[in-house]
Amino acid sequence: MTRQAPASDADLLFRVFNEVGIIAQLSSTAFERVMPEGMTLAQFSILNHFVRLGGRKRPSDLASAFQVTRATMTSTLQRLEPKGLVEIVADESDGRSRLVAITDAGRAMHADCLQRLGPLLADILAQVGRGPFAAALAPLAEIREKLDRMRD
Repeated sequence: MTRQAPASDADLLFRVFNEVGIIAQLSSTAFERVMPEGMTLAQFSILNHFVRLGGRKRPSDLASAFQVTRATMTSTLQRLEPKGLVEIVADESDGRSRLVAITDAGRAMHADCLQRLGPLLADILAQVGRGPFAAALAPLAEIREKLDRMRD
């Protein structure tokens, strides 16, 4: 039997997720405006993933991590590879699989994107202040971690 949250709790959660969704949309659009020509937030997110975690990943593992279809991930990777930002090679342990890794050019693009984001982030900080971000970080990280465990 599936439990349902009381209406007031469901409304609270919906309102929080709605605010997070709107913030995500507004910030994504603002970020893409300052990215280099042709760089999307989806592409930057893949570069960021590799900069944070390193290593080589199967496209299917990346799709799972980003909660997108394999086709969507393949399309994004096919836009990054010709730019020399990632390399896609055959997996020696399984000839049918491919492995993706960030290149030096990808790391440089990631650094360029972060540099371009600097003034935007400074403007947001000036408008909002540090306090709301500092107060929101720990609870948002906790919610993300629990939601992430729920999907597995």
